[in-house]
Amino acid sequence: MDFARLFTSATKNDNREFDDLVHRCHRQAYNVAYRLTGNHSDADDLTQESFLRAYRFFDRYDRDLPFENWLYRIMSRVFIDELRKRPKFKTQSFDAPFSLGSGEADVQLELPDSRSDPALMLMTNELDEYLQNALNELPNEFRIAVILADIEGLSYEEIAEAMHCSLGTVRSRLHRGRKLLRLKISPNFNNNLRQKQ
Repeated sequence: MDFARLFTSATKNDNREFDDLVHRCHRQAYNVAYRLTGNHSDADDLTQESFLRAYRFFDRYDRDLPFENWLYRIMSRVFIDELRKRPKFKTQSFDAPFSLGSGEADVQLELPDSRSDPALMLMTNELDEYLQNALNELPNEFRIAVILADIEGLSYEEIAEAMHCSLGTVRSRLHRGRKLLRLKISPNFNNNLRQKQ
């Protein structure tokens, strides 16, 4: 028996299967990544890293389960790992002068007017600004659960599988996440309505 040819054939089949799965769910995976990260650049990176890890461990994928659930579990782990790596930023007031050090004069921070940025205008037209801002403020576990349930339409069982937690934990995270989301959206939405009137 020619094991080398058998292995090469199996590898080609796995590569073809993986390519088909990537083509089928790339857009959906990117949307989840965008909702997690809140911007296009980080969403591209998260999507790419998630597919890369999925490819690396494709031999561990159980073909009886939906590929998307397995991918979301990988994506949520990559996202949380990246958050842990980020340095803690020191907040700086926009009104306070910024010291350059080495005896140079302090500089006042200037904020560019990004309202005319075509990419931002396109993003504003495509996505609900209030929802994304509120999602960004949710704790990670709640954000992931809400995105998978309410945006991607996964069942509680699928979310538990993707997040690698119990059904009760999923229910709790969804309940608390939705409650926080309502609290964060309502004041912003009501204030915006009052300003337009």
